[in-house]
Amino acid sequence: MTKEIHTCQNCKTAFTIEPEDFAFYEKIHVPPPRCCPECRQKRRYAWRNERVLYRRNCDMCHKSTVTIYSPNKPYKVYCPSCWWSDKWNGTDYGRDFDFSKSFFPQWQELQLQVPRIALLTKNSVNSEYTNHCNNNKNCYLSFCIFDSENILYSTNMWKNAKDCCDCTMIPKGGELLYGCIDSDNCYRCQYGLQLRNCTDCYYCYDCRGCTDCFLSSNLRNKKYCFANQPCTKEAYTKRVQEWNLGSFAHRQKLSEQFMHVAKTKAVHRASIIEKSINATGNMILNSKNTVRSFDAYDMENAKYVTLCLTSKDTMDSYHYGFNSEMVYESHALIHDYDVLFTHLSYDNAHLQYCDGCHNSQNLFGCVGVKQGQCGIFNKLYSESDYADLKNKIIEHMKRTGEYGEFFPPELSPFGYNETQGQIYMPMEKESALRNGLKWEDCVPGTFDKETIQPADIPDNIQDVPDDITKEILSCTRCSKNYNIVADELSFYRKECIPIPRLCPDCRYRDRISLRLPRKLWRRCCQCAGVASQNGVYKNIASHRHGITPCQEEFETSYAPDRPEIVYCESCYTSEVV
Repeated sequence: MTKEIHTCQNCKTAFTIEPEDFAFYEKIHVPPPRCCPECRQKRRYAWRNERVLYRRNCDMCHKSTVTIYSPNKPYKVYCPSCWWSDKWNGTDYGRDFDFSKSFFPQWQELQLQVPRIALLTKNSVNSEYTNHCNNNKNCYLSFCIFDSENILYSTNMWKNAKDCCDCTMIPKGGELLYGCIDSDNCYRCQYGLQLRNCTDCYYCYDCRGCTDCFLSSNLRNKKYCFANQPCTKEAYTKRVQEWNLGSFAHRQKLSEQFMHVAKTKAVHRASIIEKSINATGNMILNSKNTVRSFDAYDMENAKYVTLCLTSKDTMDSYHYGFNSEMVYESHALIHDYDVLFTHLSYDNAHLQYCDGCHNSQNLFGCVGVKQGQCGIFNKLYSESDYADLKNKIIEHMKRTGEYGEFFPPELSPFGYNETQGQIYMPMEKESALRNGLKWEDCVPGTFDKETIQPADIPDNIQDVPDDITKEILSCTRCSKNYNIVADELSFYRKECIPIPRLCPDCRYRDRISLRLPRKLWRRCCQCAGVASQNGVYKNIASHRHGITPCQEEFETSYAPDRPEIVYCESCYTSEVV
């Protein structure tokens, strides 16, 4: 079988289906996709409201609860305690499939009847304002946090993180971190990008095994470096103290210098792919045969996947993992096997076109089923009757052109502007509606209620009074009101961090803007050759191309018009110190 060129039914661009793709489709018995990879990803994004929170009453206990469903959404919403309880059963909503109608309109009728969980949280203490979170303690306004404690305003921290604030993508834990992105196993670091095994590093990019480094980049196993220059302990301490880190004005200048270092001085790898075989994309670690994928950890045989870990034989899926296998065109799965076209479902096997189902197997077109088996549209059958009816419905869906793709965006419970789609593939309202996406006009947020102006907040954290927690602040960028909670103030004082002048959402968007897009461009290495010192060339052998420019080409997530200096893997390895 040879590769084929297809035209996306959505955006009309051409895309390629490789022979190995066809082999996977045959293995799981699905037709090839009709949309390009980018449109397929956008469709999955449109189903993930990760962080836009509302207040509404639980439809069972009637208590006020925090939820991702706005009060104007036409769904029955239960708080987590009620939803996980045995006071209701998803199979009570079971119904027959009508072969005179298409699948999706019938499925939507079921979706509108079955209760939805307000927030996907389990086994957490004092962590009400969190979503997609398990086994946490004292977490606030944080999302996709697992097995962690005392986390504020952070996302995607998956293992034993503690006492961290405003961080994103810390897969393997860290402690006392602030403003860190794509970093692992670090302690007491602030504003670090791509740090690993570092301690007391501030405003550093791509450093590993470093201690007490400041405004530095591309360092390995260094100590007491300021702006990449080695110092004595005394000199280093003095230079850091001169910055007066508790001052907001000084921190602003530091951020500007750091961005200058990271974007124009540091050397950037074309792709961060480590301990991996046959891998393309970016941020791929300990993986094998993981192609055109992003934020993939401990993966095997995966393609077109994003934000996934410890899974194999998967394709076209988003935000899933923890030992999942045979997953296709799905979103938000944990511990799942042979699951296709499914949303928000944990600990399942052999599911197709399901939403919010848990601890179940052999379900097709079900919503909100817990511990169910052999169910179609929430109605249970014998094993043989289930298999026969499922196959008949699949053939019916193939005739109506519905089978083989993820849920249509118009069935999503969310407006596109509530979802991660607006973060990674932003659209204006009119464009979103033209493309069949929803839009939420009543997003949360208060304005013009501030009790203190940004200019009146003390510049230095040491001068901030306790009653700042009673004030209402106003974001200097979007003007949205926000507040400072007691644990947050305590963290800022302990770590000498000034009060932020941006709201949590704007701070989150700033962190995302520092990460590379989940997209690839073809580029050439920018290494111009080994430079001479006073006419004498040194370490020519460290670059295989010597004094001439490198001709290596590669795929990278750095767009050609970006300012960063991007090197191939070989030249990058020769330059880091």
